[in-house]
Amino acid sequence: MTGGPLTPGDRAFGVLVVDDDFMVADIHRRVVDKTPGFRALGVARTGAEALTAVRDLHPDLVLLDVYLPDLTGLEVLRRLRAAGNSVGVIMITAARELDTVSAALHGGAADYLIKPFEFAALQEKLAAFAARVSALEAGSADQSLVDSLFGSTPAAPAHEPQKPLPKGLSAETGKVVLAAVGEHGELSATECADLVGVSRVSARRYLEYYLEQGELAIRLQYGRAGRPERRYRTAAR
Repeated sequence: MTGGPLTPGDRAFGVLVVDDDFMVADIHRRVVDKTPGFRALGVARTGAEALTAVRDLHPDLVLLDVYLPDLTGLEVLRRLRAAGNSVGVIMITAARELDTVSAALHGGAADYLIKPFEFAALQEKLAAFAARVSALEAGSADQSLVDSLFGSTPAAPAHEPQKPLPKGLSAETGKVVLAAVGEHGELSATECADLVGVSRVSARRYLEYYLEQGELAIRLQYGRAGRPERRYRTAAR
């Protein structure tokens, strides 16, 4: 194991990386450290090391491989939950079998990322995790926020199928964007980017897509000079 616990002054989510391939683990650790709002606490290469590290380092999130030399990642997850530990877990693995995915879902994993993947995909998963934590700490929720947290959306009319997301945008992050707008009432692209943990350009792409789909509406806010600011809100139904 490497790393150490966060100090009281840190505001980042502490992350434990669990992977038996030291090169892969180091790559994931560096991606975590480059993601705003996150900090790698350490690396574990076996299931036993992972359980010890969770106990000693108290991470907020575990990036957990399924294939480990002693215990499977699913067994690590089962033991954590059996012990009453609710640490966030994102499975990161080459395992594509539906029974593995199902076991991770029912075992309490917050997310599942299949190798190989682009580094941006991992950063999106981290941003989605942070957004869910922030939403759950808000104190109250409306139905749209609850739907986004549970991964459900209202069914679209059969005669008006929703267009697929443009290349480079993910449905999961899109749900987080919509939830952020719904929770705060109205957001600019910059405000949305800060809340969700993506770049302003990415936030603007998501917002404009959902504006085109009729999920969002805009209000132009005029200042003393320059172009008006585009502010997005949930469209009236």
